[in-house]
Amino acid sequence: MSRIAICLAAAIAGITLAAPAQAAPHDPTTLTGPQVKRILQKRQPTPAWKVALDFAMKKRGIPYVWGGTSDSGYDCSGLMLRAYKHAGIELPRTAAQQYNAFSRKISWDDLKPGDLVFFHGLGHVGMISKPGYMVHAPRSGDVVKEERLSDWRRESFVGAVRPDPKGVRLSIQQRKTPAPSMLTATV
Repeated sequence: MSRIAICLAAAIAGITLAAPAQAAPHDPTTLTGPQVKRILQKRQPTPAWKVALDFAMKKRGIPYVWGGTSDSGYDCSGLMLRAYKHAGIELPRTAAQQYNAFSRKISWDDLKPGDLVFFHGLGHVGMISKPGYMVHAPRSGDVVKEERLSDWRRESFVGAVRPDPKGVRLSIQQRKTPAPSMLTATV
């Protein structure tokens, strides 16, 4: 019986026949396991701290302007506010409010890139850029820059927070929806 007749009889009977084993031709559109893994790793969303840090680092050289929150000038908390807003996390305006917006505090020894560090009685804030360094808008007459965390910085260190979209706690004054107003009755 010919091969065609056998295949036809098998098809009618509902039986499938395996073709003789052959090496599969190379298909350039087929991805290997390591290639798939690399693609999936690249598709992971960038962590908020990384987006915020990249934003702040790109602002180096922009002048310090008290109350500034734009590329024409930043103050310390304005830079942090804009950096984290760029990453999708809303922060309050001042350094003290930013510190108090997070219940979880980070110690000096546990600092990581993206953490906000506070100094001088909550009068100044910077962002950890890498171990032992921070990016910040230091003072009038200066520019946004990355600086080493020196010993005197440690002496004036108040605390640190790790901004997380799940960790923000807004006070009544900072809520986006207004609180119900008090009703007053007149007689």
